Amino acid sequence: MSVERIQQHFRESAALKLEALDALSMPIAAAIDTMFGAVANGSRVFACGNGAGAADAQRFAAQLIASFERERPSLPAIALTADSAVLTALSAGGGFDSVYAKQIRALGHAGDVLLVIASGGDEPNLLQAIAEAHEREMFVIALTGGDGGKVSEALADTDIQICVPSQRAARVHEVHLLAIHCLCDGIDAMLLGED
Repeated sequence: MSVERIQQHFRESAALKLEALDALSMPIAAAIDTMFGAVANGSRVFACGNGAGAADAQRFAAQLIASFERERPSLPAIALTADSAVLTALSAGGGFDSVYAKQIRALGHAGDVLLVIASGGDEPNLLQAIAEAHEREMFVIALTGGDGGKVSEALADTDIQICVPSQRAARVHEVHLLAIHCLCDGIDAMLLGED
């Protein structure tokens, strides 16, 4: 493996993060306000995605429930990707396209937040989850990439999109992880004050 190839990955990642800095700061700040408002009022944050987005959804929920970088009370977050028994039961009874929407129908309430993590943005199960969240009068925050795909089109005016300006999946996932860390840190700062 060439060291030059590895260094190119670092350069591309750093360049995209700097490019995204101005474009994503405001939507991330708005998402922090929305999530903090929800949990402060007794509502919950749900998260979902596919593949790497599913792993990110679980990481995000874990950091809200456990902690991010500072000790604080647990916050109500649910990764809709985490329960394999629920996922397989729902997909066996109607296909994978509705696995998140059915969970939202069962668990979601007005004022809750749905965090959708979609590097591609055209996944039917994520689109159905957004539609169901809207039915439940939930807020939707979408972490997307490229042009946002169909997820972008499915969002309402009151929803927030954090769209990474890249078509390359690996780079989009890297910025999604940074955005998730910003969300967790921002919520902590609103709860505990800035350190």
